[in-house]
Parts: sequence; C-alpha cells; structure tokens
Amino acid sequence: MRTELVTTLKRKATELISEVSSAQEPMLITQHGLPAAYLVDVDTFESMESRIRLLEGIAKGEKAAFDGR
Repeated sequence: MRTELVTTLKRKATELISEVSSAQEPMLITQHGLPAAYLVDVDTFESMESRIRLLEGIAKGEKAAFDGR
C-alpha cells in the first residue's frame, strides 16, 4: 500500500485520486508522521460498506440464534 503525506495530497489531489481510482488500491495519508486517513476509490469503498452490512446482519443472526430467538 502506498503512503503519501497530507501535504502531497494538498498539492496533487487530482493526480492522487486518479491513481487510486485506476489502481483500485487504497492509499494511506499521513500527517506529522502518523496515519491520518485512507484514500480509496468509490467502488472499493462501496464494496467495503456492503460487506460490513452483510457481516453485521450475520452477527445479528448469530446473536439471535445464541439467545434462542
């Protein structure tokens, strides 16, 4: 995974967004040497959200089964 400084993001936002979109690989943005954010393309983000919703539904079902419902 590529890492970039927040200052690089400020200067090259359009270029970095294009790179993330074409590579479909998240980019870690750091600020003062610490992780600050991830830059991800829309398709990857939406896929991750869909998976999270599915996993939350499975977890609720398992809890209900464990509780005898």
